[in-house]
Amino acid sequence: MASHRKSRTPGTRVAGIRTPALATAALTSVALLSQTADATPGDDRPSLEEVEKKVGDLYRQAESATEKYNAAKEKTTKQRKRVDTLLDDVAQRTQKLNEARAELGSYAAAQYRTGAGMPETATFLLAETPQDVFDQRQVLDRMTGRQKAAVDDYVTQQTETMKKRQEATESLRTLTETQGDLKTAKATVQKKLADARELLSKLTAEEKARLAAIEKRKQEEAARKAAELARQQAAQEQAREEAAQQSGGTSESSGSGSTGSADTPPADAPPADSSYATKAEKALAFARAQIGKPYVWGATGPGSYDCSGLTQAAWKAAGVSLPRTTYDQVNAGTTVPVSQAQPGDLVFFYDDVTHVGIYIGNGMMIHAPKPGTYVREESIYYDGDSAIHSIVRPA
Repeated sequence: MASHRKSRTPGTRVAGIRTPALATAALTSVALLSQTADATPGDDRPSLEEVEKKVGDLYRQAESATEKYNAAKEKTTKQRKRVDTLLDDVAQRTQKLNEARAELGSYAAAQYRTGAGMPETATFLLAETPQDVFDQRQVLDRMTGRQKAAVDDYVTQQTETMKKRQEATESLRTLTETQGDLKTAKATVQKKLADARELLSKLTAEEKARLAAIEKRKQEEAARKAAELARQQAAQEQAREEAAQQSGGTSESSGSGSTGSADTPPADAPPADSSYATKAEKALAFARAQIGKPYVWGATGPGSYDCSGLTQAAWKAAGVSLPRTTYDQVNAGTTVPVSQAQPGDLVFFYDDVTHVGIYIGNGMMIHAPKPGTYVREESIYYDGDSAIHSIVRPA
């Protein structure tokens, strides 16, 4: 792992995030030390080590801001629907209030025609609040039953209309705040990505080649770890099947992620579920069909995706509704150990859970990595062992 990362106590998560794959490609400590040695004394130009770390931080911050943008966008959409509903309700209640007012007006007109003084009914049309109406109890006592019914209807409509208008005003205020959060998150993402592009654009061809070489070595190491995990899982599955055959029973595979002793799966291992496997196949079929489509922050398809947009769309194809953001998706299922990961499980990364992919087996996943990349298959160890936050089974 990179030298600038702090070690973590096993089983403990501390707030903070690490950099996604492309941005962390140059965070191998050996490479960083070699680049520092190549720096020219007295040169104000940042070293390759400094550029690598800064770009990594920028992409990390952009990914975090993207999830905040996704959350704000979802909240804004819901709030806008609520405001529209309330405004429609206010319009309908205002119409009913006008009808009730017209009925009171007809009683007032009738009293004028009979030569009475100030019509009793007309006094309620001058009332500004429902309380003003109830304060005129003596007048109410002199009214006929039909007049009282008209006043009651008018007061009811006035009360409900005022209540809904207040709710609409408060919802509009909330909508304005969420729109502000959305705008802020969007500006943050754009600024971080622009800064990262600017830093990368200043690298020489030689420096870019060295970064690419570091990235290649890192991918090779991640692939080696994935293959090792796949071998371990295969051996454990075979041992389980042999034990079942020797005992005269039948083997019930819990998927490519099963672990534990050859005789008995771990106590915390979730039971085998054929319905989950069926749903997972549909989710994975969808995810595979998206390979090659570009990562676009905030996108949910069909032409492009961000990480959580892809996992949400994949499981939706399997009939399972996932929340929009990584922050919520991580709580939308059962957490299992990495060693027990099954195809279809969600793999979350970094301590503040800002990246996610969908497990396909053999230590590999499909994910939308980051801006400038495309949906692809990659080792779940693409950013090192400690980058994995958790595995969640969503259905």
